[in-house]
Amino acid sequence: MERVNSTLLTEFILTGIPYPFRLRIFLFVFFLLIYILTQLGNLLILITVWVDVQLHAHPMYIFLGVLSIIDMAISTIIVPRFMMNFTSSITPISFGGCVTQLYFYHFLGSTQCFLYTLMAYDRYLAICRPLHYPVLMNAKLSTLLVAGAWVAGSIHGALQAILTFRLPYCGPNQVEYFFCDIPAVLRLACADTTVNELVTFVDIGVVVASCFSLILLSYIQIIRAILRIRTADGRRRAFSTCGAHVTVVTVYYVPCAFIYLRPETNNPLDGAAALFPTAITPFLNPIIYTLRNQEVKLALKRMLGGRGTKSQV
Repeated sequence: MERVNSTLLTEFILTGIPYPFRLRIFLFVFFLLIYILTQLGNLLILITVWVDVQLHAHPMYIFLGVLSIIDMAISTIIVPRFMMNFTSSITPISFGGCVTQLYFYHFLGSTQCFLYTLMAYDRYLAICRPLHYPVLMNAKLSTLLVAGAWVAGSIHGALQAILTFRLPYCGPNQVEYFFCDIPAVLRLACADTTVNELVTFVDIGVVVASCFSLILLSYIQIIRAILRIRTADGRRRAFSTCGAHVTVVTVYYVPCAFIYLRPETNNPLDGAAALFPTAITPFLNPIIYTLRNQEVKLALKRMLGGRGTKSQV
């Protein structure tokens, strides 16, 4: 399609990611199940944290409930639209819809980065400074920290959306990706994108690198504290409270670093990597926190009428 400089685009076509055509129905059903299970799993975690008195009064599980809300939202703005690539019809996304999708993805994604950092800090206080924990991290403070993460995330998302769509887009309109994300959309701009690419790299790089560095520092201190615990049972309980968080952070940060923190390329692996933070991680989070977190498992038993013991932190 030729560029027509006098006509600005009003819609985009998301080409999706390459796949064998014979697997079209299988992939549609697969991601439909992923989406449904993501919503049900995170809703179950959210209800459990809300209903169980021993969880919803604890900052760590306030963070977990917010994480479930973010996972449900990210999955909703990406996966249903992605599934349309496996249907026979091509449905364009409007210019406004593309702006909205890009904004909410980066708003929710950066908020999730901040939230993972808060969860790591919470674990640091609980394990390294247990006697001061009730004073340093209480329900009121955790609520304020979560509100700060939402505000910071919204500012980040707005900055990225404004910078991306301040440029003129006059054709072609095919986004070689399965959702409206910065690198894929910028390739269609009818102007120099050097400044945008630099700001995107620095902005996202600062968010990801600073959050990951704080998480890493927290866990260095946590590991040192755990190794000083004399009893094997005490070390096991301490590791169990951190294992789920470490797992989801790894699954989330590695694909994000691959996509955004390297020189601009049109690598087919970008789409596969982007499936992790948009579809796979939101699906895995409730499973990981259910299987790896003893307090959540006991709360589920209590909620479902089973017998459980009191939560220990």
